[in-house]
Amino acid sequence: MKSKNTHRMAKVWMLFFSLLFMLLLGRFLYIQTTGEVQGIDLDEWADKKRTSAYQLDATRGRILDQNGMTLAYDRPTYRLYAIVDESYSTNLEEPKHVTDPEETADMLAPLLDMEAGEIESKIESGMEDGRFQVEFGAAGRDLSQQTMKDIKEKNIPGINFIEESKRYYPNGTFASHVIGFSRTEDGENKGITGVEKQMQKYLDGKPGRISYQRDKYGVKLLDPKEVIQQPEDGDDVVLTIDQKIQTFLEDAMSQVEEQYNPKRIMAAVMDPDTGQILALGNRPSYNPNQIGEVENWYNDIVSYSFEPGSTMKIFTWAAAMEEGVYNGNEKFSSGSYQFDEGSRPIRDHRREGWGDITYDKGMRVSSNVAAAKLSEKVGSDKFLDYLHDFGFENKTGIDLPGEETGKILYKWPVEKLTTAYGQGTTTTPIQLLTAASAVANDGNMMRPYVLSQVLDGETKEVVSENEPEKIGDPISPETAEKMRDLLGTVVSEDDGTASVYQLNDYTLAGKTGTAQIPDSETGKYMTGKNNYMFSFLGMAPQDDPELLIYVAVQQPELEVTEYGPEPVSHIVKTVTENSLHYLDIRPDQETTETVDPIELPDVIDDKVKKAKEKLGDTFNRVTVIGNENDKVEQIYPEPGAPVLPNQRIFLIADEPTMPDITGWSARDVFHFADMFGLKVETMGSGFAYKQSVPEGAKIQNGGYLVVEFQPPGLENEEETEEEDKNPDEETDSSS
Repeated sequence: MKSKNTHRMAKVWMLFFSLLFMLLLGRFLYIQTTGEVQGIDLDEWADKKRTSAYQLDATRGRILDQNGMTLAYDRPTYRLYAIVDESYSTNLEEPKHVTDPEETADMLAPLLDMEAGEIESKIESGMEDGRFQVEFGAAGRDLSQQTMKDIKEKNIPGINFIEESKRYYPNGTFASHVIGFSRTEDGENKGITGVEKQMQKYLDGKPGRISYQRDKYGVKLLDPKEVIQQPEDGDDVVLTIDQKIQTFLEDAMSQVEEQYNPKRIMAAVMDPDTGQILALGNRPSYNPNQIGEVENWYNDIVSYSFEPGSTMKIFTWAAAMEEGVYNGNEKFSSGSYQFDEGSRPIRDHRREGWGDITYDKGMRVSSNVAAAKLSEKVGSDKFLDYLHDFGFENKTGIDLPGEETGKILYKWPVEKLTTAYGQGTTTTPIQLLTAASAVANDGNMMRPYVLSQVLDGETKEVVSENEPEKIGDPISPETAEKMRDLLGTVVSEDDGTASVYQLNDYTLAGKTGTAQIPDSETGKYMTGKNNYMFSFLGMAPQDDPELLIYVAVQQPELEVTEYGPEPVSHIVKTVTENSLHYLDIRPDQETTETVDPIELPDVIDDKVKKAKEKLGDTFNRVTVIGNENDKVEQIYPEPGAPVLPNQRIFLIADEPTMPDITGWSARDVFHFADMFGLKVETMGSGFAYKQSVPEGAKIQNGGYLVVEFQPPGLENEEETEEEDKNPDEETDSSS
């Protein structure tokens, strides 16, 4: 017989389970009625679990040149993946998963540039781990549309693709420091350098979103309740860069880089009337499609400051003209200038100078002494005002990231003079171009710019547009015209430092620079033939410039017979001549006028001095071989011969002595040698610079003469090296 306790416990348990049942029943009824669990709506939760949602990427805006040529755009690429879950093919007539890993690997390997064994291993590993799908690393990403099509044509079960976009630069290194590049970070495409960075807010679109309901395999339901929010594509950015002119520049720089292996090349072409940058390039460069080890991220045209050398003389002469203290025919003593007792002298790159010459010639031969004296004529405070008016020590405001400014070195008296010829003070190439726009554009200095327009990504309507902006007028139109004329002679005259820059069809005005480079280890300037920054700043055509160009080549590897201006002049002449023809600018170079020859008078037996004066009225180059107080024993060419006014005439006295042949052409040197039967050995090209037989020495018939030639304007490196050894003397190689 059961005890009362047993009956009692049975009732307790029955009551407990009854209450538990009622509680669960009530909970179920509550859930059924309200559709909520712990505040979570079950309908919403179920929808969420069976809903797929992902972002729809917006297309980044394109970057175009001024003619609509695409320089950067989003190119579709494809990411390959393989479904390895067998259940995905349940109840399907054809399998949708990988059925044969080995066969799949063999078919994919040649198209993915992977080993078949590696592909097979990845597939089998995914199957063993119970994964739904596998991917193939870098080899399976960024596939081209053609590769994707080639794989699809093989109908490999389980192989699928996801379309993505990747930024693509169709011209590789073309203007890479201007365009820059972008990359995906945290799911966003961000500009890292150049225009890609500067115009991020315009180029970057707004992503969209898509959502739909699917089964456990990811297949859309018959009623997927699909919701799509379309993305907004980025705006297009139009540059002032002209693809054709940029190509001329890129090709010329590449040729110089290959031939001379310089440490650095900087070059830019500007429209001086508007400030538009038509071309801009640097070396070393990089390919934004294949970012690896990059030697130089910086856009040196706007970010690199250095001592400009004699290109700075353009603004010294312009300041003197504008201030009314310039007389081009006034003479000064060249060579060296002791501006203050006990001070270090200012020296010309040709230490012995050219004697007493005019300030106009001082510009042509690039005299440092002339520049120093002119800055004194202007006055140190006033000259500094002109430098600031030309924009030095201030940013130009160009619409590219990373602009730096140089520094005007102007504390000590000697620095106030060396600044006049570009030593000590530093500038950036874009500052020099901007300042020179005032000379090219009748006194109006224009702000440089690269961004022309922003176009709506869909409608292509103009969203914003840059306009030319005048930022100063440091000189008058009259001064600008005089400066262009003077700079024209630097190129057109035989004694000009830029005579090797002459163009075939157009007049060119400009100034060379041969600047020394500071040595960070010694605190002095580097020495040696190659250790200079060779540059040119010029404009063409001379009277009404359509183009303004700056080129600098640092430390090219030159052969014994080569000189610094050669790599620079190749770029300048190639780019300027081709660009002007491309722009359909009418050639303005005067055709060579037909000059009738003049019969050479007979002055034999005349006093040399008298004969020289007589011939000097008609002929430009009369050279005396011997003493001017003697009689003329011989004349070359022969008396009565037809002679052009610019042909060199030789008056030979009783006792011929060696003349100074500096500046002679090779033709004149060989004519002279023929007269005396001299055996000549030449080195280099250009104009005579050194001679083995000193001036005044007796000429030995049948003797030996060695002549070194070089382009005008290049300094004597040996003398420069000697100066560098003496810290008490001012050094400069500007030319």
